[in-house]
Amino acid sequence: MVSILKDSVQTLRLHPPLVMLTPWETVAHCKIGGYDVYPKTRIHINVWVIGKDPRVWDNLEEFNPERFMNSDIDFRGQHFALVPLGAGRRLCLGMNIATTIMELTLANLLYSFD
Repeated sequence: MVSILKDSVQTLRLHPPLVMLTPWETVAHCKIGGYDVYPKTRIHINVWVIGKDPRVWDNLEEFNPERFMNSDIDFRGQHFALVPLGAGRRLCLGMNIATTIMELTLANLLYSFD
């Protein structure tokens, strides 16, 4: 079951369900990438680009679930290198059912092969 979950994480990295997350609004002045971001500014997070960042991921286009075997990175919004289902208060409400359905679908697909 753990390997199926790692396959799911790799799939979410390569093909997130949405390209852009729900917009966030800043509550205080901050700097992002050297730019000043003022309070009440809307920020759109591009999940597809985060999953393809060469500074974080080796062999970007390669489907390699083993990269998550000894890693603490997961898709539950705690590590901002991988946030296909959002993070914090804006975490996807259907995350648990979506991951369960993904695991069952992948398990059924693998069951059909010899």
